[in-house]
Amino acid sequence: MVALRGRDIDSYLAKPDPARPIVLLYGADAGLVRERADALIASAVDDVNDPFSLVRLDGDDLAAEPSRLVDEAMTVPLFGGRRAIRVKAGGRSFASGVETLSEMTPKDCRIVIEAGELRPESPLRKACERAKNAVAIACYPDTERDLAKLIDDEMRAANLRLAVDARATLMGALGGDRQTSRNELRKLTLYAHGAREVTLDDVAAVISDASDLKLDPIVDAAFAGNAAKVESEFGKAMAAGTYPGVIISAAQRHVAALHKASLAMDEGASPTAAAEGGFPRLHFSRKGAVETALRNFNAARLAQVMDQLASAALDSRKQAALAAAIVQRALIVIAASARRRG
Repeated sequence: MVALRGRDIDSYLAKPDPARPIVLLYGADAGLVRERADALIASAVDDVNDPFSLVRLDGDDLAAEPSRLVDEAMTVPLFGGRRAIRVKAGGRSFASGVETLSEMTPKDCRIVIEAGELRPESPLRKACERAKNAVAIACYPDTERDLAKLIDDEMRAANLRLAVDARATLMGALGGDRQTSRNELRKLTLYAHGAREVTLDDVAAVISDASDLKLDPIVDAAFAGNAAKVESEFGKAMAAGTYPGVIISAAQRHVAALHKASLAMDEGASPTAAAEGGFPRLHFSRKGAVETALRNFNAARLAQVMDQLASAALDSRKQAALAAAIVQRALIVIAASARRRG
């Protein structure tokens, strides 16, 4: 089985193995699928605009004639040179074409197949994972580590530093789709061109709705005890294709800041002063929500919420198919708890 994981994916993408020219890219992050496909095609041919070098095929069309994939892959160009085939998988299977091709040796031709979510028993996924000359690469929404690396890479390329509070905001606003995240970051670096550091104000000015989501209303509603708003805002986020892990990560950062502020209140600070200390450069529009949360939860109960969110985050990663339900339930539980003490 050749299903790449972790660093093996990065190694293959950096230097594709010519002995494994068939590449299946699949998963929930369509932007990451496209980005990786673009990179693999660009490194496989001299000119992506040359129709003799790059052949584009529709998977549903191939399902009616799987042998066409074999014919295209084994074609030797009249004038030589490298070739690539880019296949967009649809709802119909063309796995038999891949199985036949797995027994052959395409010369100077890379076959890149793009697909959405595929179950382990999917014929296309099974065919690519079993073939000795193929690899299967899962493309799922960025983890916090992946997103941090993406942010660092874009900032480094633009020769910019990133303020701590700006980084925290970016981590909460990005992550639903790799291409959307990268485009938003490049828009941000262009906006900050000529400066030395990207600030929170820069992020607020440019990334107003990254990944089609504003996370603050969901999190604020939970800690204010407004379960109905949690449900409605969470529904909007899911409709926009937002990865549930991004939302729960934002909730974890929020409760950590609330806990810090609550400890300051225990030492005599006012709710306003504590909020400003726990949330550096807190936007004025959220001060009321933060102060409400601090009235609803003391430090001990916030520590319990931290544990609850940590467990929910772990469960959502272990059970990806149920991630949305797990995250939404965790936030509604927080809202119910806030109402009991609010």
